[in-house]
Amino acid sequence: MTVMQTTAGALAPNATRTDICSALPPRHPRPDGQDRYTISEVVAFTGLTAHTLRWYERIGLMPHVDRSHTGQRRYRNRDLDWLDFVGKLRLTGMPVADMVRYAELVREGESTYPDRRDLLESTRRDVLTRIAELQDTLAVLDRKISFYGDAAHTREGEANR
Repeated sequence: MTVMQTTAGALAPNATRTDICSALPPRHPRPDGQDRYTISEVVAFTGLTAHTLRWYERIGLMPHVDRSHTGQRRYRNRDLDWLDFVGKLRLTGMPVADMVRYAELVREGESTYPDRRDLLESTRRDVLTRIAELQDTLAVLDRKISFYGDAAHTREGEANR
């Protein structure tokens, strides 16, 4: 089992559910089976730095990166999917320690589904709180923009008299 895929037969007796970490995985540059990317290619695909990729590996966020016979990292499509998901988690504001904990839970297997769900639900609550704060902030900005627009319109009207 990888960090990227987990399966569960919970839907139906013969059903398999795959968790690929994001709603719709991005298109991969190469098909599965031909997906061996260098670190520089992953940098180009993801916008992350090589330093960040190495750091993710060092802290346990990406411990499954394959190596070539010469020791060079060889990333796969599942790694690109995982990096996409990690990017989404970063956008939520999830602390790195929680991301690492989530990765550990995935590696531990299906028995950790409740813990993973709890972690994601907690993050979701935090995101909803931030969205509400941003909506309030946006409303203030809209009022200010409207005020200045009205003030400029009033001045123009007075100047034309």
